[in-house]
Amino acid sequence: MARSDGSSYFRRSGLFWMVVVTLSLSFLTWTVFWPQDVPYSSLGPLGALAKHLVDYHYPVLYYGWFLTWVIHLFEALFVLKVCSDKGIDSTSTRLLWFAQTFLFGFASLGLLVKYKPDGRPKRQ
Repeated sequence: MARSDGSSYFRRSGLFWMVVVTLSLSFLTWTVFWPQDVPYSSLGPLGALAKHLVDYHYPVLYYGWFLTWVIHLFEALFVLKVCSDKGIDSTSTRLLWFAQTFLFGFASLGLLVKYKPDGRPKRQ
């Protein structure tokens, strides 16, 4: 639990978002690096879409995969600035925010952005 001064405030992302992001990025990784192993016919409309993208738009998938991780990295770096702005000084807490945001993106960043430390005016 966070100390009352807010210097070690951390909240875990919701389980729903953790599962959705993990499955989505895992499927994207699978289709980019091992497209021959994906059972497209067993995945219904998602499989048909993935097969079409692999067959006709593979560079978009490939560069999109890298772009996704670059975006997650920039979000994670931005979290370090937000932690400073909100008075979260604990190194271990900042590392938790960084790692969680790198892995889950906005599902984590949104929790930190919504945080209003004590003593700061709340916007309505």
